Amino acid sequence: MTPGGGSGPMKDCEYSQISTHSSSSPMESPHKKKKSAPKRKWEVFPGRNKFFCNGRIMMARQTGVFYLTLVLILVTSGLFFAFDCPYLSEKITPAIPAVGGILFFFVMGTLLRTSFSDPGVLPRATPDEAADLERQIGNTEDIANGSSSGGYRPPPRTKEVIINGQTVKLKYCFTCKIFRPPRASHCSLCDNCVERFDHHCPWVGNCVGKRNYRFFYMFILSLSFLTVFIFAFVITHVILRSQQTGFLNALKDSPASVLEAVVCFFSVWSIVGLSGFHTYLISSNQTTNEDIKGSWSNKRGKENYNPYSYGNIFTNCCAALCGPLSPSLIDRRGFIQPDTPQLAGPSNGITMYGATQSQSNMAAATPLLQSEPSITSEELPLPGKTTISGPCATLTLGQPTPPSSMPNLTSDTGLTDMIPLKEEHEGHQFLTPEEAPSPPGMLPSGSPITHSHTMHILSLASQDSLHEDSVRGLVKLSSV
Repeated sequence: MTPGGGSGPMKDCEYSQISTHSSSSPMESPHKKKKSAPKRKWEVFPGRNKFFCNGRIMMARQTGVFYLTLVLILVTSGLFFAFDCPYLSEKITPAIPAVGGILFFFVMGTLLRTSFSDPGVLPRATPDEAADLERQIGNTEDIANGSSSGGYRPPPRTKEVIINGQTVKLKYCFTCKIFRPPRASHCSLCDNCVERFDHHCPWVGNCVGKRNYRFFYMFILSLSFLTVFIFAFVITHVILRSQQTGFLNALKDSPASVLEAVVCFFSVWSIVGLSGFHTYLISSNQTTNEDIKGSWSNKRGKENYNPYSYGNIFTNCCAALCGPLSPSLIDRRGFIQPDTPQLAGPSNGITMYGATQSQSNMAAATPLLQSEPSITSEELPLPGKTTISGPCATLTLGQPTPPSSMPNLTSDTGLTDMIPLKEEHEGHQFLTPEEAPSPPGMLPSGSPITHSHTMHILSLASQDSLHEDSVRGLVKLSSV
């Protein structure tokens, strides 16, 4: 041990003070990635749709006609309640505004439910699923064409299934990379495959499919009743006023009634006609898409009979309007899950997979494993000693072994094989900077020698002396 004011080698062996509570440690990457907020699926939805209220509302991008529908309903109903209902409730009955209010709220509720809901969009195939399906299609067509090149693929790609004895073709969607289920179709405006696709309705600003068809039907049916109701009582209002003041004076006294009558007159025909058409489709369990294409016949005996019809009008209506509502398949409010686990950056040439802060702190608390070499008998050989690669704390110091059974003492492997090492029975224990001993003569200048350091060095010295005495005794026996 050198006096105070030691030279440079002493400073090189000083332990660096490492804070185990620090936010960074030697095993952590110096470049930390900023955690970005997880995205929801509606934010990266591939279709041409608009979402509101954090994905709760789903609509098509073309919503101009939908706003026109809202304006027409709100303005017409508002004028009726403001200018016609007071006179009618006084002259006829107060039930008129009550019934009109019920119809109005039912119309608005079904309209918003149809416009803001998922019509039954089918999720697109993932890249792995699409690649696997393309490979299956390629293999099937190669076998059909008698070649293995896969260069020729005759469109369209279809599959056939049997539904109630009727052969139904499943078409392959090149956009969604899936075989569409029966009655599904791809909407060119929304760019989605929709289950039980009926049509795309610009008046409601959404597709009409499996999940919102019943609300669409109730909307047009209730709107028909509301339109007829307003038109009938506006005419009644004008007639009652004309009996008192004349027809022209009645028109001058209530100009809002004239506007309501004109709007209702030109819209009632299309709305009532549309309601009747969809009533026919529900009774026969068809969709608008199937009826326009002429896919099925209503007669059961023909070859192209409708396999989805129950053969009863009442049963078909109950299945369409009262059946269970299927859940949404796209989970638009769900979070995007990473495909692969995040890997931490390399540290000291080692890639850490999911290293925790506690593991990094543990590594920081053991600088002997990183910056200071461990003190062994191989690194500090003593004259007259046999070098051993393991600790000698468990060496039995009783009677020596006879020379006949003793192998060559200069062999490191022989002694290590005979001596039971402590490392084989106990786990490796890391030494903190306070517990690690300093080599003789290498303590830094001015560093205090604590009682624990002194006792530790004395115990090591006593073990070395006992070991040296035992080795010398064995050498003497061998020489005899």
